[in-house]
Amino acid sequence: MIQLPTLTARVLAGEPRAIARAISLIEDEDPSATELVRGIFPHTGRAYLVGVTGPPGAGKSTLVDKLTAHLRASAATVGVIAIDPTSPFTGGAVLGDRLRMNAHASDPEVFIRSMATRGHLGGLSRSTGDAALVLDAAGKDVIIIETVGVGQDEVDIIRTADVSVVTLVPGTGDDVQALKAGIMEIADIFVVNKADREGADRLVSAVEANLALHRYGPDDWRPPIVKTVATTGAGIAELDQAIAAFRAHGAPRQEARRRSRSAYRLRELVAQRFMAHLEREVLAAGEFDGIVDRVAARELDPYTAAHDLLARALASSPLP
Repeated sequence: MIQLPTLTARVLAGEPRAIARAISLIEDEDPSATELVRGIFPHTGRAYLVGVTGPPGAGKSTLVDKLTAHLRASAATVGVIAIDPTSPFTGGAVLGDRLRMNAHASDPEVFIRSMATRGHLGGLSRSTGDAALVLDAAGKDVIIIETVGVGQDEVDIIRTADVSVVTLVPGTGDDVQALKAGIMEIADIFVVNKADREGADRLVSAVEANLALHRYGPDDWRPPIVKTVATTGAGIAELDQAIAAFRAHGAPRQEARRRSRSAYRLRELVAQRFMAHLEREVLAAGEFDGIVDRVAARELDPYTAAHDLLARALASSPLP
């Protein structure tokens, strides 16, 4: 049986096994996870969340590995949440071993956790935000969140991280990808990784050309482009400097982003709780699926269906 007060205290003390247990409860959507998050939430808000996103093959894991080593050299404590594809057999993270980050396995000030998407779109796991809260409460100075690498749909990171680092790589069509609005809008910093490859300068020029189309005021942040070769560590110090510059750029913008993140999370939780209440307390078993079938068959429009479901939920007993 889980002793939540004890587990909470151990998380706050930074115990790795307690951190791992707490994240597992959150990832498995265990009922006790809610109370756990309530207990640690007042102790959060101190960590800085760095999101690393980009297409598959961009070298994100190697980049995160080298950035972690660089941060540790400056005595910062680091948490890493690596979002991986979901195994169709176990539901777990396909790349859960994270072999490329094993260099930090013996460092007690680094905690690395792989999490499966479990079908969630947008590049992150549904539990990513709460897992980051655990690492924050455990005292990590910087939390790096590496997305799964799904490409153009990978926009959830801007709702989760304090700074979004978009990693591109030459020779894979990223010069075209970089021109698309989704990538341009979520990037606070661009990284052209594997910059020793042919086409790296052309990719930098493509991103620069697109940035030139945007109007930046004197106080606006213009995303810098950092060239790296993560396998050798080249450019990692410059990336860290760019992150620090963005962090120092303007507190109001940072606070606005954190407020937006809180609003998104609150709306998400309300929607989840409402649907859980509707299916558990209001509708009969299989009734929701029947309504979906009627909408799909054009027997019922979705607006009327949603209105009726809301009316029934409001008329039901209050939430437990």
